[in-house]
Amino acid sequence: MLKLIKLEWKKNRIGKYVRNAVLLALMLCLFVFAFAFLGIVNDPETGVPDAALETGMLSSSIEMLTSMSFLVFTGVMLASFIVGAYQNKTMNLMFSYPIKRQRILVSQMLAVWIFNFAALALAKLLLYGCVFVGARFLTPAFAVDFDMTEAGFYVQVFVKSGVTVTMGFAALFVGLRMKSSKAVIVTSFLLIVLTQANVGDVTLRDQAIVPLILMVASLGFGGLSVLGVEKRDLM
Repeated sequence: MLKLIKLEWKKNRIGKYVRNAVLLALMLCLFVFAFAFLGIVNDPETGVPDAALETGMLSSSIEMLTSMSFLVFTGVMLASFIVGAYQNKTMNLMFSYPIKRQRILVSQMLAVWIFNFAALALAKLLLYGCVFVGARFLTPAFAVDFDMTEAGFYVQVFVKSGVTVTMGFAALFVGLRMKSSKAVIVTSFLLIVLTQANVGDVTLRDQAIVPLILMVASLGFGGLSVLGVEKRDLM
């Protein structure tokens, strides 16, 4: 399986995704630093921050920005690695190998999942580290409500990263059913709206059970994407 995953990374030129993920993380880091320390959300007349999440906590901003960005990034990679492979017929060649189709499809899904899990976790650590170090020298506009010296902090980062990336499998299922790469990306945006947006005073963002339910459902959708692939016609 590891060889198949490496083959997928090589075939899809993983280097360009590494570059894009690094650039995305750096841009998010710059924005969060300016958000926390440079007063880009301050009212020009009062000097008081007038744009913040409801909690006023920096961790909420970091979690929202990174989750939104890398859920879409995951959708883009799934669309390219899998749905796009069906559309441009390269999957025909893959399925001609003396390997079960299910094994090939699972390796593609794992190639995307592993990359984005690592990228999202590292991006979060970069943003948290930037704020954590900056708070030692500058006064943050919002409360620094995390402690990077605690082991529980890292457990939370990795768990949330895994949950976010796994939700991409739901988008993959929709894309395969609709036979459209665009459907994968659009579904990723819809998942962002579902998990991050507000409707009046109601938000699912701080409801821990909702992402867990979505993760379990997404794993189910991932299983359905693989189920029957041996008999499924190519696009």
